[in-house]
Amino acid sequence: MHRHHHVQTTPLLGIKEGAVMMTSLSKELVFLILQFLDEEKFKETILHRLEQESGVFFNTKYFEDEVHNGNWDEVEKYLSGFTKMEDNSYSMKIFFKIKKQKYLEALDKHDWSQALDILVKDLKFFATFDELSGEIAQLSTLENEQPSKYGDSKSARAIMSVELKKLIEANPLFSDKFQFPNLKRSRLRTLINQG
Repeated sequence: MHRHHHVQTTPLLGIKEGAVMMTSLSKELVFLILQFLDEEKFKETILHRLEQESGVFFNTKYFEDEVHNGNWDEVEKYLSGFTKMEDNSYSMKIFFKIKKQKYLEALDKHDWSQALDILVKDLKFFATFDELSGEIAQLSTLENEQPSKYGDSKSARAIMSVELKKLIEANPLFSDKFQFPNLKRSRLRTLINQG
């Protein structure tokens, strides 16, 4: 009689959903692949998706560029590879600032339905936190005022980018995610050629 062994499949790179659980070998391999993709000038989306999905390296420059360009969905998606809103107060403030900026920009464009959507679906979540509840109440009355007093989107994003950088650097979940290891050039190619 044959016994059937249940083979457990592991997601890409041994990463468990909701938490980054990687062996040091997996981590090294991801860094080698990231270096290879960068050196070979592969499409940046592949590179940044691997950074986000592996959670081993937070590309500050890429993140700041996306913030400056107002690509909020990508900003949130990239962040989600490293932290969730509920992880700690730093993460909560990071996501709050992003959603607040999305809301202000929607008001500025007179996109009332999107602004209301953000207010109801995203920002109301933060109203349960004492330190943010006052700010939420203030935001919900903004549509009656002239939101342009908050400045233009470009300068608001620049200011926000600096604030986000401080919060990310202070967040313990990011403490080992900023340093790309010092790898010899074309290290992956060299290793493959040695094989």
